[in-house]
Amino acid sequence: MPQSKRKAKSGTKPKEKEITLSVIKADVGGFVGHATMHPALMKVAERGLQTAKKSKLLVDFRVAHCGDDLELIMTHREGVESEEIHKMAWDIFMAGTRKAQQLKLYAAGQDMLADSFSGNIKGLGPGCAEMSFVERKSEPVIIFMADKTSPGAYNLPLFRIFGDPFNTAGLVIDPSMHGGFTFLVLDVLENTEVRLSCPEEMYDLLVFLGAPSRYMVHSVYRKSDGEIGATASTQRLNLMAGRYVGKDDPVLIIRTQSGFPAVGEALEGFAFPHLVEGWMRGSHHGPLMPVSSKDAQPTRFDGPPRVIAHGFQLNNGSLEGPVDFFGDPSFDLTRQKANEIAEYMRRHGPFEPHRLPLSEMEYTTLPQVKNKLEGRFKKLQD
Repeated sequence: MPQSKRKAKSGTKPKEKEITLSVIKADVGGFVGHATMHPALMKVAERGLQTAKKSKLLVDFRVAHCGDDLELIMTHREGVESEEIHKMAWDIFMAGTRKAQQLKLYAAGQDMLADSFSGNIKGLGPGCAEMSFVERKSEPVIIFMADKTSPGAYNLPLFRIFGDPFNTAGLVIDPSMHGGFTFLVLDVLENTEVRLSCPEEMYDLLVFLGAPSRYMVHSVYRKSDGEIGATASTQRLNLMAGRYVGKDDPVLIIRTQSGFPAVGEALEGFAFPHLVEGWMRGSHHGPLMPVSSKDAQPTRFDGPPRVIAHGFQLNNGSLEGPVDFFGDPSFDLTRQKANEIAEYMRRHGPFEPHRLPLSEMEYTTLPQVKNKLEGRFKKLQD
């Protein structure tokens, strides 16, 4: 099955007719605070990607942002985990960091956890989702980009989209999907992976997906032929850095139609604003609100967490689009419910379950507060 293992340093070249779709993102500086992206940083990325396209390294590209995260959407024929592609993205993010420093933007270079590139962007801070495949007669894809949350935020939507017939009618009525899908799940603490097959292992799958701070869906494959249908970034910045440096703000690619969930079924997976980790200082639970690109500017308590959806038709590697799917007013009720949930959670103030449990807070600034009180905790006498 493709992409089942981590690739070598130089990446793996795709088959002759395959195209690779890569989405690589990083927070290189917020404007104002952590709210949104300065236009100058978008221009830096545009120039860098345009140069790569002229040199034939890229087939096509788009630059986007969700909140304060810079998103590079690229098609090429270098395969997943290509050293050339990753180095090019790294250089763009470093150039963006320098521009952010010049503009005195907030947390310039926040996601850049290393001083230099070392063959692969994974483990260096930026998030990355990639897949290689042969384009179908029609190849519609959706790229989801989130802000103020963590990679586990996609667990529930991905289960609903690829495993829940109450969300995805195609699992029942489409013969090409009726056999179900296989989920590749990562344990990010133990650095292990497991494949679980739906529907027969659904209950086993949910044991792990229900713990999204540790277990995360990396990719989903169609069981009938092993074809990849979805892949997500699964990097956790706090595990890389050993301390809190910001939430991971993950990206997700889903192929749709013709043997995969329909566009509407994929979007329906986000119609319920479920609780995710992140929000203010990366230390709170809040509802994931689907919004248009123009509304991906989280401000209330630096939130609530946002997700946008850009749809593209691939045409021999060219990106036709995007369609800003969550700009649809049919998601207005979802946004209203998210605001109601946000109000309810905020009223808890610094109390759980709004604040993350202590096991997660260990990666924030909380240990520094506890250190101030070291020695003042006395053992109780029997």
